[in-house]
Amino acid sequence: MAAAAIPPGAKTPLPQAGGGFSSATSSARGVEHLSPNVLAHLKSVFSKHLTAEDKADIDEYSDRLDQQRQQHGRQDQRGASHEARKGNCGKMAGNGDGDSGEAQDATTGTAGGFDQFLQYATSPDFTALAPPVCKDLTYPLSSYFISSSHNTYLTGHQLYGRSSVDGYVNVLLRGCRCIEIDVWDGESDDSDSDEPQQPRPGEEREREGRLRRLGRRVQEKDGGFPRAPPALSKSSSRRASPYRPVAELAEDSKQNKADLDGTNAPQPAVVNQSSTRCEPRVLHGYTLTKDVSFREVCVAIRDSAFVASDLPVIVSLEVHASLEQQAVMVEIMRDVWQGVLLDEPTCSESEGQPSPDELRRKILVKVKAASKAPARTTNDTTGAERPLDRDDSSSSSSSSSSDDGVAKPKSKKSKMLEALSALGVYTQAYHFSSFDQPEASIPSHIFSVSEKALVDLRETHKKQLLSHNRRFLMRTYPHSLRISSSNLDPSAFWRDGVQVVALNWQSCDKGMMLNEGMFTGEGGWVLKPRGYRRQPQDRKDAAATDKGDDGGERVVVHDLDLSVQIFAAQDLPLPDADDKPEDLRPYVSCKLHVVFDETSTGPVRPIEAASSGDPKNSQKLYKSQKSKARKGVNPNFDGEVLALPTVPGAVVEELSFLRIKVQGDRIMGKDELAAWACIRLDRLRRGFRFVHLLDGQGDESQGVLLVRIFKRSRSGSR
Repeated sequence: MAAAAIPPGAKTPLPQAGGGFSSATSSARGVEHLSPNVLAHLKSVFSKHLTAEDKADIDEYSDRLDQQRQQHGRQDQRGASHEARKGNCGKMAGNGDGDSGEAQDATTGTAGGFDQFLQYATSPDFTALAPPVCKDLTYPLSSYFISSSHNTYLTGHQLYGRSSVDGYVNVLLRGCRCIEIDVWDGESDDSDSDEPQQPRPGEEREREGRLRRLGRRVQEKDGGFPRAPPALSKSSSRRASPYRPVAELAEDSKQNKADLDGTNAPQPAVVNQSSTRCEPRVLHGYTLTKDVSFREVCVAIRDSAFVASDLPVIVSLEVHASLEQQAVMVEIMRDVWQGVLLDEPTCSESEGQPSPDELRRKILVKVKAASKAPARTTNDTTGAERPLDRDDSSSSSSSSSSDDGVAKPKSKKSKMLEALSALGVYTQAYHFSSFDQPEASIPSHIFSVSEKALVDLRETHKKQLLSHNRRFLMRTYPHSLRISSSNLDPSAFWRDGVQVVALNWQSCDKGMMLNEGMFTGEGGWVLKPRGYRRQPQDRKDAAATDKGDDGGERVVVHDLDLSVQIFAAQDLPLPDADDKPEDLRPYVSCKLHVVFDETSTGPVRPIEAASSGDPKNSQKLYKSQKSKARKGVNPNFDGEVLALPTVPGAVVEELSFLRIKVQGDRIMGKDELAAWACIRLDRLRRGFRFVHLLDGQGDESQGVLLVRIFKRSRSGSR
C-alpha cells in the first residue's frame, strides 16, 4: 500500500525495520549494480534456463512495443524495457520448478538478449518479495492484524531505559498503528490532587531493593542484563538510545500549519511553562525510567500519526492518574487531537464495529471502561488472567504483583473518569475472566491478555479463542520478565486471531523481523486470511452471542515443500562498523515459521533449514543447518541448497514466514548478525530472485542475495 500524501514541511516515512516500510522500499528500488560473482551466475541462469521459446516470445513482445512507440511518437527505451521484462522474462523467472532448455546465442542484439534479461533482473520485478495485493478495507476492525508497539515511550531497557517522545515519532514513521501510553499524575509543589502520588519516606530505597531482587531472578531466566543497570547507581552512565533523535528522523514539523489532508488544522499545543497547573506525565511506573510530558507525547503523535499511512491509529492508555489528572488528560487530547480524535460512533450499535476505511485519519483511544469490571477469580478454569494480566496492562512494574512472585507495592486503583472512558468508542478495555462474561458480547470491547496467560488460554480454549477473535478485538503484550525489551513470537498469536500483538520496537530480534514480514508495504493493517475473519455483511448481526455461528469460514491450509538455492551475495553490511570487509566470513541460514502440527496447542516453534539430504522425519523440529561460511562482502555460495522439511496439511501461507539471516562466522565469540530478510509465504515468489537484505539494526542496506526459490503447495481446509 502506498503511503499517505505528505504535505509540505511534514515528516517522511522512516525506512527502518519493524513496520514494513524498510523491506518495501528496499525491494522497490531494484539492484543498482552487479558484482562479478552475481553477474557470472546470472549469465549461467540466462544460458541454461532461457529456452528458445522464451526468446522468441520476448522478441515478438519487443517488436510489438517498437510498433507502439512509433505509433505514439515515443522513444522511451526505459518504458519499453519495463514492459518487456514484465512479459515472458517474468514467466521464465517465476518458473522455479520447470525444466531448463538450451538457449540460443545470448549475445544477439535482439530485445531477448542478455542485456534485456539484465534489465529485468535488476528491476523490482525480479525481487523475491511480491508487492502486496490491493486489500479490502471494508471489513470490521476485528478482521485485521494491526502493527502494534509495547511501552512505546521507552527507548531501551524496561527498568532503566530512557522515556522519550522520540519513541512515538520513530514507530509511527515506521508504520506502527497501535501505540501505548502509561499515564501518571504530574508533579507539582502545590498539587491538590485527590489522590496524591508523592513517594513516602524510604520508597526510593525500597524500589531499588526490589529491582535488585528482580534482577537476580531474571538473570537466570533472561540470560542476564545486557549490562549492569546504570539506574541503580547515580554515577553510572545511561545506556545509549537505539532510536534516532527526532531532529534526525525528518524535518521538524513545529512550523507546519496545515493538517494532513490540506485543510486548516489546530496549531501544535505548547506547554505553558508559567502555568502552575501540573499536567500528567508518561513513564514506566515503579521503575527507574524518567518521565516525559503527556502533552508532548500527544503533540508528537498528532504530528506523526498519518505520515506513513492514513489508516487509523489506536492509542492504548494505561491510566494510573487521579480523577483530576484524568480530566486534564481529556482536555489535552481534545485540544491537541482536534479534528482527528474519534469521540463519537460512526455507525449504529447494531452494526457493531466500523471498518478501517471509515476511520481513515482518525485516532482511536483504548481505555478502561468506567463501570467496575467483574471480580477476578483465583481458580478460574476458563483461562483467567494472572494477577499481572490486567485489562490495560503493559508487561511489568506497574501492577501490584507479578507472575514471577516478586512483591510490588500495592497502590490504589484510580477510578476511571466517565469523560475519559467515553473516548473508548470502539476500543473499550475490560478485564478478561472468561469468554462467557457479559462484556465478551459487547461489540466495542477489547481484552488485553499477557503473553503467558494467552498461551495457557490457547491450551484450554483454543476454539473459543479463535471464535472470539473473529468478531471482537484482543491484545497481547510481552511477559513481565522480558525486562531487556526482548519480544515474543507474534506469529503464534496471529494464528490465534489476536489482532494487536504489542512488541518492543527498540529491539531488532525475531519478533520484530516477523512483524516486518507481516506488515511490509501494508500500511499497518493486514486483512486476516479466510477462516480468521468475519464478513462485511456480518455487521448486521454484530451483537449476536451465539458462539457456534460467528460468521467464520473454514481455514484454508496447504501442504508445503520449500527449498532455497543460494548462488551469491553482494554488498553485505558488516556486523560491526570496525570490521574489515575481507575479514567477514558470512554464512546463510533459513527458518520457516509455520504450524507444523495441526493438533498442537502449545507455543508454535519454527521449522528450521535442513540439508538437502537429511533423512530425518519431517514432523520433527529440525536443527538449524547453515550454508558453508564464505569470505568477504561479495561471497560466492556456488548454488548451495538449503532444503526445508515438508510440512503436511497445516500451512496457512498468510500466517507463515521465511526468515533468512546472514551471519558472520567468528572463531571466538558469538556469531554476529550481518543482514536479514523476512518474507510472508503468500508473497514469496518462485524462481530465480534477488532477496533484498536489511542490516543488523533493521536499516536499509545495499546487500542482496541471488537465490532460486522452490515452492510447492497443495490446498486443503480444516
